[in-house]
Amino acid sequence: MSDLTFKINASSQSPAKTSVKARNFEIIVDEPEGLGGTDLAPNPVEYVLAAFAGCLNVMGHLVAKEMGFELRHLEIDIKGELNPAKLFGKSDEQRAGYKYISITLKPDCNADHETLEKWIHAVEERCPVSDNLQNRTPVKVEVARQEFAN
Repeated sequence: MSDLTFKINASSQSPAKTSVKARNFEIIVDEPEGLGGTDLAPNPVEYVLAAFAGCLNVMGHLVAKEMGFELRHLEIDIKGELNPAKLFGKSDEQRAGYKYISITLKPDCNADHETLEKWIHAVEERCPVSDNLQNRTPVKVEVARQEFAN
């Protein structure tokens, strides 16, 4: 199977608000007022959790179908904790990202416990967002200088 490429384009709307174009969709990213934003949208780390939930939902249904059981509904609770000290330049002692992420999946289905254990293992193993969060992904950040007319 060929690789898929996903792309977005983002533009700063203010120091805390970003407009993101993903295919034909516009996503707004903002910070709560306490973190300098206007609280008009989720912040970046909330979107990470939302992306994880979306991926687990897709994979949960896909794997359930492959395993031959009916997944009528899936509720996903995700919580992550991070220390903002590095984010705000106060300390380099801890990483900037989540210290941990905990997930509770609540499937409404007709599968037994043993089947659900196999299901959750396959879901977590095959979820691209889970893979990106649990393994190193090479990231290259570069600056393209723009010349602006006065």
